[in-house]
Amino acid sequence: MKKLKKARDNMDYKIENKYIAVVVSDKGAELQRIYSKDTNLEYMWNGDPTFWGKKSPVLFPIVGGLKNNQYSYKGTSYTLGRHGFARDMIFNVLEASSTAISFKLDATVETQVLYPFLFRLIIHYKIEKNTLSCTYEIRNTDIKPMPASIGAHPAFAIPITHDTVFEDYVLEFDAIETAGKWPLSTAGLIEKRATSFFDKQQQIHLKKELFYADALVFKNLQSQQIKLTSTKTKHGWVFSWKNFPYLGIWSAKDADFVCIEPWCGIADSVDTTGDIMKKEGIHILIPGEIFTRTWSVSVH
Repeated sequence: MKKLKKARDNMDYKIENKYIAVVVSDKGAELQRIYSKDTNLEYMWNGDPTFWGKKSPVLFPIVGGLKNNQYSYKGTSYTLGRHGFARDMIFNVLEASSTAISFKLDATVETQVLYPFLFRLIIHYKIEKNTLSCTYEIRNTDIKPMPASIGAHPAFAIPITHDTVFEDYVLEFDAIETAGKWPLSTAGLIEKRATSFFDKQQQIHLKKELFYADALVFKNLQSQQIKLTSTKTKHGWVFSWKNFPYLGIWSAKDADFVCIEPWCGIADSVDTTGDIMKKEGIHILIPGEIFTRTWSVSVH
């Protein structure tokens, strides 16, 4: 396994085949790069901190924000920031080959101050031909039931080619959708009611104003795949997921990227009780239980 570079306390790792090269950092087990050897194109956002300094954070043990950044468990209040803590922690490499790598994160004394549960989070990256798959594996290593959520947040560069612009691209869903979107309050909480969005359609024509009021948040879409297409270029990608009940689509204001975010979890609602065991999107894992979910992207 080739170590590419060292920056501060984190290390980047590369996996590759004859079609694509993928780079992942051990900080947050965060995907950094998808490069196609066939097209000579980069498909991931470059992480420009002027807009947004991350590229593909892992959201664990919660997705989104909590009301007042707090939750309660058995009568005790805990403070936990937006999207949890995994994205800011150094993972250990569990196993690696030329085309696959797995990272693990175990509970620590520090994480138990924020989240009083013992866990192991394993993130598997694997490439086959022009496809990267990412599998999340949550293990409850505690002796008590453990509430947890997991979510993806990969940011894809748009435009892909220098002769196109953001507005040349379309997100094409694999099913006809009728769902509304769930607005976020100014505090980042889910409002009580959805507003209309899809009207028996399969496409979202990208424009930067779509994201001026934060992410597009959907519940229980029919689709399990999105294609990025354009009439101006043959290059794009196909993003697939399964058994993620929520989907976020987001970009920072006027930035040249879009995040496709399948979630097993969601931000607190504006009328939340704060009890994490009753929080929407929380999965209660019994001791020893393993929870897995996978998403993938194929580039062309």
